[in-house]
Amino acid sequence: MLRRQDVGHRVVVRRIVGVSQDRPLFTDALGELVELTETDLTLATPKGTLRVPLNEIHRAKRVPAARRPPAADVVALELAANEAWPAPTQATLGSWILRAADNWTGRANSALPIGDPDRTLEAAIDAVEQWYAAHGQRAMINTPMPLAAPVNAALDSRGWTARPLTLVQTTRVTTMLEATTARPDLPTVELADTPTDAWYAMVADHKGGLPPTGRRIITGVREAVFASVLDPGGTPIAVARGVITGPDRWLGLSLIQTAPSARRRGLAAHVMRAVGHWALQQQAPRTYLQVEERNTAAVALYQKLTFRTHHTYLTREAPL
Repeated sequence: MLRRQDVGHRVVVRRIVGVSQDRPLFTDALGELVELTETDLTLATPKGTLRVPLNEIHRAKRVPAARRPPAADVVALELAANEAWPAPTQATLGSWILRAADNWTGRANSALPIGDPDRTLEAAIDAVEQWYAAHGQRAMINTPMPLAAPVNAALDSRGWTARPLTLVQTTRVTTMLEATTARPDLPTVELADTPTDAWYAMVADHKGGLPPTGRRIITGVREAVFASVLDPGGTPIAVARGVITGPDRWLGLSLIQTAPSARRRGLAAHVMRAVGHWALQQQAPRTYLQVEERNTAAVALYQKLTFRTHHTYLTREAPL
């Protein structure tokens, strides 16, 4: 049977799904073990997240990992992503990064446990909890997988919960552009160095609000572009944000949104294409985005645009 140290690794699970002629029927599932509790386990599979009660499992074991990026590549991309979404309050715990932003978005209000925290793992988690308590916030930790598998296992033992699995997906900018076509039938994408009030308003509607801290995060990167598609009345119906960070000059795509009344017209790909052309002019060769696995419509779109999962992460939350 699997153990907590198997979290973050590739496993196969044989599950009992019924009985035929007094003999059990089985089905197998292969994926990344992202959570293991006393009652069930959760796998991230190519078809989505699968939760399996432990009492339905006949056999389960770790299997050789599929081809994964080197740990150094995961760290480099996570650091570029941290620069792209800069929390106004940051501190370090050895190589770990502690971030706070008045609770606006999980990314800006969670610790990033990469590298050595200069103390034991248990002491590091204690320090994270104390730091967030001092800032009046619930402690959260983002755990890139499988890099942070030991952290995940330790958090499981402390009763930390997990938000839905997030996919960090990448592709080359030129490959993304080759997968799209120019759309002269759609309104022109407008690119600006700073967001307009209407651009902010669309983001606020989607995020359930946009405090001053949120605006600081959105505009906190030097190389940035803000894309908009406007309806005839001048109101944004699609927006996106692109920033370039890290020594490898990654293009980070975020806040890709389409108004409900304008969906299924190709506007999301339209704004992403415009930001991609801007990135090539800035000599940014590769791009990434972060999307919850359960957002199947967005995942399907990004797959068409040649994005593939580089790694995943869970946002873990301390018990209340």
